[in-house]
Amino acid sequence: MMATSYSAKDEDGQITVSGGGGGSLRSRKPENTAFKQQRLPAWQPILTAGTVLPAFFIIGLIFIPIGIGLYVTSNNIKEFEIDYTGVDTSSPCFNCSQSFSWNSSRPCTCTIPFYLEQPYEGNVYMYYGLSNFYQNHRRYVKSRDDSQLHGDMDSLLEPSKECEPYAKHDNKPIAPCGAIANSMFNDTLELFFNDPNGTKVQIPLANTGIAWFTDKYVKFKNPGGDNANLTAVFQGTTKPVNWRKPVYELDKNTSNNGFINEDFIVWMRTAALPTFRKLYRTIKDSKMVPTLPRGNYTLEVVYNYPVRSFEGRKRMILSTISWMGGKNPFLGIAYLTVGSVCFFLGVVLLVVHHKCGNRNNSADISN
Repeated sequence: MMATSYSAKDEDGQITVSGGGGGSLRSRKPENTAFKQQRLPAWQPILTAGTVLPAFFIIGLIFIPIGIGLYVTSNNIKEFEIDYTGVDTSSPCFNCSQSFSWNSSRPCTCTIPFYLEQPYEGNVYMYYGLSNFYQNHRRYVKSRDDSQLHGDMDSLLEPSKECEPYAKHDNKPIAPCGAIANSMFNDTLELFFNDPNGTKVQIPLANTGIAWFTDKYVKFKNPGGDNANLTAVFQGTTKPVNWRKPVYELDKNTSNNGFINEDFIVWMRTAALPTFRKLYRTIKDSKMVPTLPRGNYTLEVVYNYPVRSFEGRKRMILSTISWMGGKNPFLGIAYLTVGSVCFFLGVVLLVVHHKCGNRNNSADISN
């Protein structure tokens, strides 16, 4: 005997199908709401000459002055750069670049004289720059243990597998582990001013205040707390393979030692491009006025960081800053380009509208 079935509409207009088994099935028709039935009000702009032309001119008039201001400000920032890779035979660092490697037992020292043609006033920043160094490689970026760097004791003794093959050495955990820490920049740069009287004055370089506040006080912490004996805390661990000394001997200043050493923190913030610069030192407490007078200087480099293996280059940069940061003409050029293009398009469209509009008006009158 076949089961009977019937259908009926409920109060919302939904069709209900039921059969002899007592079950029911509602249709897939969307609910009768403005959203589901696509009856929401919509606004569609109508592009006319009266709305488009003023927008082009306004964008141009706003962006061009901003671009000029940014470009002029960037050009007013003083910057001096020295390439001390030592590729050329005439370079003072040529012998160091040829003979030095990670396995060298003695660091090599070279001296580079240079001349500043204009004085540097206010705070002056010293950067080191590397070229052809791909810190943005996926495997390289992941090769670290953030829990270890945050002071976790368990991670200190048992590093993450992400650090491989720089997690352990001679069956001891590496602290800090990973490829980023292992390749830390370790050249020593010192700056001297050659006084006209013949004396050599060393420029004081501050190695604190160069890292981001969030990195220094949030992301990086020493195991055992701030006042812990780092020599005892790091017992049972070993230094990275390419380091000359363990992490607890990076600085005599206890507030800048271990995982919270600012040179180490700056290096651990990986760069996005293969050619980059990182802040090395600041010159704030110079007894000279201006901070760096015009004259002869000497850069003394303890050549610890080899770059021949990846055909890289090393640079030292001296720079001042402004309210917009360091020297970066791109932002000003970008604003000038966009503003000029918009203003030019506004003029072209205005001419086209003037000619075509008059022609259409004449045709309408004749008809």
